[in-house]
Amino acid sequence: MPLNTEDWFTEVAPQDGTAFSLKLKQKVHEEQSTYQRIEIYETERFGTLMIIDGCVMLSDRDNFLYHEMLTHPVLFTHPDPRRVLIIGGGDCGTLREVLKHPSVTQVHMVEIDERVTRLAEEYFPELCSANKDPRAQIHFADGIQWAADAEPGGYDVIIVDSTDPVGPAAGLFAEPFYRSCLRALGPQGIFVQQSESPLLHSGLIKSIHDELHKAGLVNTQLLCFPQPVYPSGWWSATMASAANPLTRFREDAQQVKALNAEYYNTDIHRAAQAVPEFLRKLL
Repeated sequence: MPLNTEDWFTEVAPQDGTAFSLKLKQKVHEEQSTYQRIEIYETERFGTLMIIDGCVMLSDRDNFLYHEMLTHPVLFTHPDPRRVLIIGGGDCGTLREVLKHPSVTQVHMVEIDERVTRLAEEYFPELCSANKDPRAQIHFADGIQWAADAEPGGYDVIIVDSTDPVGPAAGLFAEPFYRSCLRALGPQGIFVQQSESPLLHSGLIKSIHDELHKAGLVNTQLLCFPQPVYPSGWWSATMASAANPLTRFREDAQQVKALNAEYYNTDIHRAAQAVPEFLRKLL
């Protein structure tokens, strides 16, 4: 039976020849911020949905996959993560997951668009539950400039939770930014960044790894995980370090259990480190 397109949100990726749709109940908010167009919908099966510039950012139903895999693997790979920088992450889900780690003493979250955070506070309050944690400092500023100005060795972990590499986020995928991050990291410091779909964006993943290596972050590790609302339903993050080999992690059963995670555990961590053969050859 023909679909009424007004009842569905569809993200079309013509460059990939794909599209993804979600059945809607209603649109609850739309605005043009200084940087981007933000829409909020209620869906039939995926809860509240945030769209930025026509692309799905997150849904209630599956955001835990992304937020947990962007944070817990890197924090358990670092021997003693205390000072963390999050660049982007305006929905605050990554901040919430980082603050589940008792070793963390300070988190700076630097988001360029304050409206993303204010709308998350209104429509995704569970993701913002740690915003008032005394260890957290939220800044609305340019993350690229923040990294360039950061104190040398000031952070143990840098997490880049960004949109796709277009517009204001494009500079987050290039060697000059990675060099700033290397300078801002301590001796065993680790950088991690969302790195798009292994299936659809393998060329971008190779470019990210090449740029990281040129910047001096010579040890890299791709992590793959499912993400139903993103193109292809398969997503990745890339860890990088100048000194930490990234192959071993703290398998602390008590701390992992304390996370109350919905997806992450030590078996998932090990499995995510397995790189598919076609990407192994590419990288």
